[in-house]
Amino acid sequence: MQGLSAAPPVASLLFLLLSSLWGPLASAARGAERELSPSSRLASGAARVALHHLNFQTASPSALQALGQVRKATVKNIPGSGHKYYLQFTTEDYRTGENAGSCLATVLYPRTKAPPVVNIKCTQVKDQKQIQEEDNRLYQKLRHQTKPITGNNIPDSYGNIEPALEPAWALAVAGSSYIMWEKSTENLGYFMAQVKSAKQWLREDDFIEFDYTVLLHEIPTQEIISCHMRLTWLPSRPLKVKYFCSSENQGLEDGSGMESGSAAGILHESGANF
Repeated sequence: MQGLSAAPPVASLLFLLLSSLWGPLASAARGAERELSPSSRLASGAARVALHHLNFQTASPSALQALGQVRKATVKNIPGSGHKYYLQFTTEDYRTGENAGSCLATVLYPRTKAPPVVNIKCTQVKDQKQIQEEDNRLYQKLRHQTKPITGNNIPDSYGNIEPALEPAWALAVAGSSYIMWEKSTENLGYFMAQVKSAKQWLREDDFIEFDYTVLLHEIPTQEIISCHMRLTWLPSRPLKVKYFCSSENQGLEDGSGMESGSAAGILHESGANF
């Protein structure tokens, strides 16, 4: 009889099983944070979204940053809003790949079709004075062009960028960052694969203006998205971007077709509250 009494009743086993299942589900329903592998696609995707937002918001071709390594990532379900990611990651200089600093960020993917809501705060290796000086040199070079800059396939098939085209390429990265931030979802991310074409418009005012066709690489679908973008820039001012995108095999209207695209120029407060 002693051996029989040591065996737990069926009801007790059922209770233990239900408790083990219900615990995590209840925590998720309450919006508890869940730790993610820093190397996971969701973690790196959210970090890139934060950097797309930062690169557009900063509006500085000399301060462009790419993702280095995600150090820590958690996600929380916000009832009625969506999934919110909490991230710590390092960054690299977009052009050279050298260490650029580190960031703390939150990224909320709304349940609606609105763009991700980003808060990001970074420490940079470059100081602000150095960035402003580099931006000003680039601006002066573009501002005093007597012949508009034009170019195609930047970088080329070998990954090379002609020095004369680097300013146009850097501004294209900053402008396309707006497109990539706005189009990103929890399951779809973007890289700028190439500037297919770039054309500068000489203006009578102080602004720099370019028309671009940029190719975006969509992850994980591997689809190439072609976007026609018009960008205007003045140092220390928000970027202004208008664009129209379609799948590459659908073709694009050129010229004024871009004017009917989505208007950008959304200014966000710099810095983030944590």
